[in-house]
This record gives sequence, C-alpha cells and structure tokens, in this order.
Amino acid sequence: MNTLKDRLRTDLTAAIKARDEVRSSTIRMILTAVTNAEVAGKEAKELTDDEMLSVLSTEAKKRREAAVAFEEGNRPEMAAKERAESAVIADYLPAQLSPEEIADLVTKAVEQLGVAGEGPKAMGKVMGVVTPQVKGRADGAAVAAEVRRQLG
Repeated sequence: MNTLKDRLRTDLTAAIKARDEVRSSTIRMILTAVTNAEVAGKEAKELTDDEMLSVLSTEAKKRREAAVAFEEGNRPEMAAKERAESAVIADYLPAQLSPEEIADLVTKAVEQLGVAGEGPKAMGKVMGVVTPQVKGRADGAAVAAEVRRQLG
C-alpha cells in the first residue's frame, strides 16, 4: 500500500475531527487529484510515492499561480485561500531547495557536462542532468532561471 496515500487519509480524518476546514478540503482535493491520476490512461493503477509527489508538485504549482493571478486581479481574500491550500500541500512535499542549493547543483552539472562557454544552446543538456536531482524539491522555473543565468 502507498504510504503517502495512507498518511493523507489519516490526516484527512484528523482534520475533519478537528474541524479544520482548509486542511480537510485541501487534503480531499489532493486525494481527488491522485485518484484522477490513477484512473487516467488506458489502465487504472495505484500511484507510487514518487508519482504522488509529482501530482502534489503540480497541485502546489497550481495554487501558487492562482494566488498570483488573484493578487493581480485585486482579490486578496482568494489569494490568501490559495496560499493556505499551498501551505497544506507543502507539508507533504519534501523540503524545498534554497536558491544557493539550486545554484550549486547547476554549477556542478555545467562543470560535469563541460558546457560552460556554450551559452543558451546547452540549456537542454544541463536541465536534463539537474531536473531528476531536484524533482519535487524545487520549482522548474527557478531551476531554469538559474541555468539561464549561469550559461549567460
């Protein structure tokens, strides 16, 4: 059985008992997204913890983007709701990498590949090396920005 899914179900029960509306509705939303991912495609299958982390990362990104959109649309109450949901989702994701840690990983990848002077055309190679290392622990846009910065 999937340990992350079990933890989500246990936490959902606790949140409902504690009458924590934001937490319980967010966990329900996560479980729904997981179920949708499980039944997507030709065959239904149970997701592994890594696949669930991918779903969680996607949901967290949706919340961040929605919060920014609501801020820009002058809807601070909706932005706050999205940020609260994002905080609940973050509890289930691995600790996020700091900008310094991302920069270190990118620097090592650039040195390993020997593409320091190649400029932006080497971006795909570097992203190919760095992306598996940061999966679920860093926003892809932040990694891409760092790669662009280092490649010049």
